[in-house]
Amino acid sequence: MGQSTLGNKIDEARESFWQVSKDIWNCPELAYEEKKAHDTLVRFFSEDNSWAVDGHYKLDTAFRASWERRGSSSEGREIQIGFLCEYDALPGMGHGCGHNLIAEVGVAAGTGLKRLLETLPDCPHVKITVLGTPAEEAGGGKVDMVEMGAFEGLDVVFMAHPSQEDATYLPIVAEHDVVVKYHGKAAHAAAYPWEGVNALDAAVLAYNNLSVLRQQLLPSWRVHGIIRHGGVKPNIIPDFTELEYYLRTPLRKDLPAIRAKAEMCFRAAAMATGCEVEVIFAKNEFHDLLRIPTLERLFEENGKALGMEFITDITGSEGSTDFGNVSHVVPGIHPNFYIGSEALNHTKEYTVAAGAEAAQFYTLRTAKALAMTALDVLFCPELMQSIKTEFSDVKKNKIRSSRLTEV
Repeated sequence: MGQSTLGNKIDEARESFWQVSKDIWNCPELAYEEKKAHDTLVRFFSEDNSWAVDGHYKLDTAFRASWERRGSSSEGREIQIGFLCEYDALPGMGHGCGHNLIAEVGVAAGTGLKRLLETLPDCPHVKITVLGTPAEEAGGGKVDMVEMGAFEGLDVVFMAHPSQEDATYLPIVAEHDVVVKYHGKAAHAAAYPWEGVNALDAAVLAYNNLSVLRQQLLPSWRVHGIIRHGGVKPNIIPDFTELEYYLRTPLRKDLPAIRAKAEMCFRAAAMATGCEVEVIFAKNEFHDLLRIPTLERLFEENGKALGMEFITDITGSEGSTDFGNVSHVVPGIHPNFYIGSEALNHTKEYTVAAGAEAAQFYTLRTAKALAMTALDVLFCPELMQSIKTEFSDVKKNKIRSSRLTEV
């Protein structure tokens, strides 16, 4: 029906979509500091008066752009479809994870679907919302926005993440950050070291404690970290050191267990060296992703119609994202897409690839596949009902599995 026309609607505005992506890529900003990216996206939607635009929505660098249309029939309730944008960068690397492209996909998919629906003589009651969600790389802006009610009322949400392949799903695991600070006592390392309390020793012991712990962890659990601060000069006993660790488990119900084990390692190092210790867990934890088979099937069918080649082996790549938290409150999809480069995410090579014109074909192809999937859901009530049923079932199964484990 309107699927080929939908692709045309996106292609008609391809230059403006790429300009948004370029503006974000050219000025990388870290989590919660994406002021220029926020302004770029708000300005894009504000130029079309048919969008209702809320800048600084819930968070200072978040936004909401909404458009709705009442169908000619008074029957049936409004279906609310959400497209999500990310746009924070990595420290020292810029957009090495391609979040400028995530923003572009969300903008293009939402805009394309809206422009198509405007041309149709009739359509269901619909509201399209494009949400700008900052701070995915650090902090978890979507977690904040979930708690603030930003996703209330949405029936289904869509976003897509750049990668090295087209995939309807890649493993998304639960994750929690922790910062550990050791406080010792400075002294001259050669003249009177016995007067010092060595905070670097505590950091090294903690690092080794966790390395030893790994053999006792489940194979699917991950503990990895860095020493962010290890002292200032070799002839000064370090009086302060700082570690940062990520703790990951496939299911969020297992995060308390890995947190407890890690914390014992951190505190044992302080006890052994005589240091004081602060163990500071991040305010937000990232949850595992609840999968919705109907959405994955629809996206794959639409993607294949556009020439996407989906991988079948989804093992090996296990990342974490605050979209996982969203998937526990609204059914959604978080596919990955190829951008024309074999470079790996979180590298300088990927930063270059994410800003290249060659990525545009793949980015807009993915936006079309998402918008086509949203169109399927919008015009087929049976699909929406299947999605709701699957969402309810998967949540019940997660709860049931968690309780069985706790017994």
